Formats: sequence, C-alpha cells, structure tokens
Amino acid sequence: MTYCVGILVRDGLVMLADTRTNAGLDNIATFRKLHLYQTEGERVIAIATAGNLAVSQSVLNVLTEGLENPETGKIETIHTIPSMFKVAQFVGRAIREVYRIHGKSMEQQAASFDVTMLLGGQVKGGRLRLFMIYSAGNFIEATPDTPYLQIGEHKYGKPILDRAVTGETDASEALKLGLISMDSTLRSNLGVGMPIDIAVIRRDELKIGISHRIDESDTYFSHMRTHWSEALRAAHQAIPAPPYGHDV
Repeated sequence: MTYCVGILVRDGLVMLADTRTNAGLDNIATFRKLHLYQTEGERVIAIATAGNLAVSQSVLNVLTEGLENPETGKIETIHTIPSMFKVAQFVGRAIREVYRIHGKSMEQQAASFDVTMLLGGQVKGGRLRLFMIYSAGNFIEATPDTPYLQIGEHKYGKPILDRAVTGETDASEALKLGLISMDSTLRSNLGVGMPIDIAVIRRDELKIGISHRIDESDTYFSHMRTHWSEALRAAHQAIPAPPYGHDV
C-alpha cells in the first residue's frame, strides 16, 4: 500500500509520497515513489507512483529510455515531449508498452498488473497541470473544482483536503494540508510509512522549488503531528454534548 497526493493551487503544485512497500507482513522495504525530472527553464515534471513496484519501475525506465514515435520514427522521452498533455499521453503509452511485454505473463502467475501514477508539472509555453494516470493508460486531470488527486490509500487523508483545499489555496498552505493528510494516513494504515518525499513546483518558474525528504527526526513534522492532535482534541471537546437524553 502507499499514499501519494498532488495538490494544484493558485501559485503552484505540491506533491507528496510515502516510501513504504511491502510484499507480506515480514517483507517491508523503502523505495522512492516521487520522481523528479527537470531541465531548468524548459520543463519540470514530478511523477508519484502506486501499485506493483516492478511495474512502476519498468514504466519509469521506459519514460527515460524512450519510445519510438510511430509517425516520425524518432525516439521520444519524458525530456523531449512538447506539452504536459502529451506527456500524460506518453506515460499512458509507456504503461501499455510495459503491459504488452509483461502483462500476460504476470496474469498467468496470478500477479496483478497494478499501477497508478500522479503526473504534474509544466513545460515551457504551457500551463502547470496535474493528471492521474490509470493502469489502462487513460487519465483524468485536476480542475479548479477538484484541485487535488490521490493514489493509493487515500480515504484517511481525503476529508482534510475536502474541507480545506481550494484552487485559491497558496502553495505553502497546500503543503501543510498535504502533510496533515499524510499524517492522518500514517496513523491509520500500517501499509503507509515514512520517510515522506515532498516537492513543490511554483507556477511558471520551470524548476523544482522544494525537494525534501522527511524522516522520523524531522522537527517540523513531529511538531505538526502533535499540534494537530491537540487541536483536534480541543475542537471536539469544545462541541456541546448531544441533547438526545440523559442516559447517553
């Protein structure tokens, strides 16, 4: 299991991903799930992955090694595609290519071809965008009405984002809310674990603004977790008791 979230707001894009992978109760490991691609001044792209680790890694390798464009015969990579929409199409094509090579044999071994990706970023001349790409290679895009997308174990962190994130939220606030969302998931699901990788991309800067890994020793994250728990406790204690009978 995993939890990754992308939040597209007024002044930028925030991406967060945990790093826990497990193949059984006693086989837990740490792998990076948030991957960054940057040519400063030209393009900046972030991809977060969930699902089968072998499939995710194969798709990422195809994105950097490249695929032949059927119209031009040239090899295209994530570093050469001319727009974010076409990058989303390219990622979908890479997923289908990996399925073509490995999908049938995985199914014969009762292994699920399971991969979902968050793709966010900006290519020079285009706008900052955020997509969620499914295992069939199709995708949806974040909009002002739905400015965040999640993959993996999303249910525990979703209520926080639903209540607080809008398209007008600033990037710093979005990062804080994303971290609170991640903390809620960490507390409720052992399949999601630290360290946490974060990235912030400011609109039209065409470079990574923040790239950071949070581990157990991170002072801010520890303080935030404590403060959030105390705030929740104070909030529910401040709400009047239900008026439904004295025997409750």
